[in-house]
Amino acid sequence: MIKPATVPNYLKAVSQVVSNQLSTNTQAAVIAKKPVCKIPHLGSSAIALSKTLPNGNMSVTTGPTVSTQIRWAHTDINVPDWSNYRRDTVKSPTAKSSDTEESRKNFTYLMAGGLSVGGAYGAKSVVTQFISTMSASADVLALAKIEIKLSSIPEGKSVTFKWRGKPLFIRHRTASEIAAEQAVAVASLRDPQHDNERVQNPEWLVVLGVCTHLGCVPIANAGDFGGYYCPCHGSHYDASGRIRKGPAPLNLEVPAYVFPEEDLLIVG
Repeated sequence: MIKPATVPNYLKAVSQVVSNQLSTNTQAAVIAKKPVCKIPHLGSSAIALSKTLPNGNMSVTTGPTVSTQIRWAHTDINVPDWSNYRRDTVKSPTAKSSDTEESRKNFTYLMAGGLSVGGAYGAKSVVTQFISTMSASADVLALAKIEIKLSSIPEGKSVTFKWRGKPLFIRHRTASEIAAEQAVAVASLRDPQHDNERVQNPEWLVVLGVCTHLGCVPIANAGDFGGYYCPCHGSHYDASGRIRKGPAPLNLEVPAYVFPEEDLLIVG
């Protein structure tokens, strides 16, 4: 057990110089034992001890039971040569960085631009592959279009086909129906559309057989206007597929279609 009166003896600082223990290649060099520099006891703190040291690159290690050591700076350590890892333009210690700034920036911009283009191309490929997995298959695309022989539909008749799960009305209109529909005042219609805007060939009307009210299937060649009639809620369409009476707000939808030949109609 340590008595309080003997505690200051353990706190006394003892200073000595420690050699770096590195050998030298100089034959004339003589390793001499450095004398121990006695530092008077001014206190137990490192700050108090550091005040007694001479100016120089030295460090102080102290503690209750640790002697204080003074280590001089290592001046005999060889710094590795990093020339092989440096650019030629910055190897000279006297060259200004502003003189080589443009060349260094050009290399950085080139690398950044190349990586950006490569990253964008890779991202585009990933997105394209991802979207292509959600596209329609071949059997679905085969049903995306329907070919209809117009010669099989007599004049004045409306034929229903199934296209993309919906009824498709193809109507071969007569000359009187064409004249009557073109003479209708557009301003009097609920969904104003002239007959010429709804047909490519006046003889053929192509519309989807889905009522614009609640999606029912109208009846062809019926109603007050001789076009289509939806018995569910009483919507009347004319021979141009335009709503003329009833709760339906819009005309029957006209899908995309073409006439590649005189006797052929392709819808889709």
